[in-house]
Amino acid sequence: MALFEVKDVDRRIYEQELKDFLPDKIFDVHTHVYLAALKDPQPPTPDGKPRTVRWPGMVAKEDSIEDLQETYRLMFPDKKCEALMFTSGGASVANNRYVAEASKKTGFPALYYAHPEESADEIEQRIREGHFLGLKGYLSFAPKYIPGDEVRIFDFFPHHQLERLNEMGGILMLHIPRSGRLKDRVNLAQMIEIYKKYPNIKMIIAHIGRAYTKGDVADAFEVLKEAPGMVFDFSANCNEYAITKCLEFGGPKQLLFGSDLPILRMRTRRITENGTYINLVPKGLYGDVSIDPHMRELEGIEADALTFFLYEELLAFKRACQTLGLTKQDVEDVIYNNAKSIVTAAEKSIYG
Repeated sequence: MALFEVKDVDRRIYEQELKDFLPDKIFDVHTHVYLAALKDPQPPTPDGKPRTVRWPGMVAKEDSIEDLQETYRLMFPDKKCEALMFTSGGASVANNRYVAEASKKTGFPALYYAHPEESADEIEQRIREGHFLGLKGYLSFAPKYIPGDEVRIFDFFPHHQLERLNEMGGILMLHIPRSGRLKDRVNLAQMIEIYKKYPNIKMIIAHIGRAYTKGDVADAFEVLKEAPGMVFDFSANCNEYAITKCLEFGGPKQLLFGSDLPILRMRTRRITENGTYINLVPKGLYGDVSIDPHMRELEGIEADALTFFLYEELLAFKRACQTLGLTKQDVEDVIYNNAKSIVTAAEKSIYG
């Protein structure tokens, strides 16, 4: 049985809209590889409220390295795909080890998924043992006494870890917290602080700072003029406005393609209502979606027209490129060259 179905609507969109637009080589700078049996359960917060949305878990319970490679084969049948990979929010010692093994097996580079309790020496040891190129972390690992909307970047990426990563010249994949997302003043101040204080860290701001709606952007890029070289990926982001503003801010050399697989296998079209995003999905495909306000079901012709989230992301990027008049070389830089350059530099810096 196929990992997932590729429908005529998907083939048409790929052949007519994406195949010739995308370069022959793709570097996915943001993808998750993990096994469900190896995940650690997430302990509850004091207020009982989850720090993360629930809908990603409805799409895929795990993403083995074989599943990831099969996803690339199904979605990009004529392209050569590479990935910078890491485990998921339920990161465990076992899943970090699994990612290291998958990296050795495939040659795909990887990041170590860190917990804030780990010392600088432990972080460096884990990186070198697994031949990782840097760190990924998550807001859910911040101390449990902190209410979800008050978590700050340094609560889950403490300075002692960043200092050591700066010494090593590694990659930092940063998923920022807080409901204000990219425009949040605390987030912006701490992003700029990392950029200035730790210049050897190759920092990537994931998901364009989770700016999934126009309102999430606000004047963020004006504030970020203090950090003119800051780099972003647009994984899981279909917001053409945010992608356009990001390209205007840093140009095509500071934007990277990322997929956020496996969740971008989801069939969806995103809309914005009351300042938040809604994923429109086929009725019944992902179980009971009522538990997450970001999900809404469609039926009939509307549901049949839905394609992969990943294709929707790339279509939004394509529209932004057309708006700004980006060249074929610019597109190749975003989709492949920029990530390859960062990965190569980290490899050289850490391992010589």
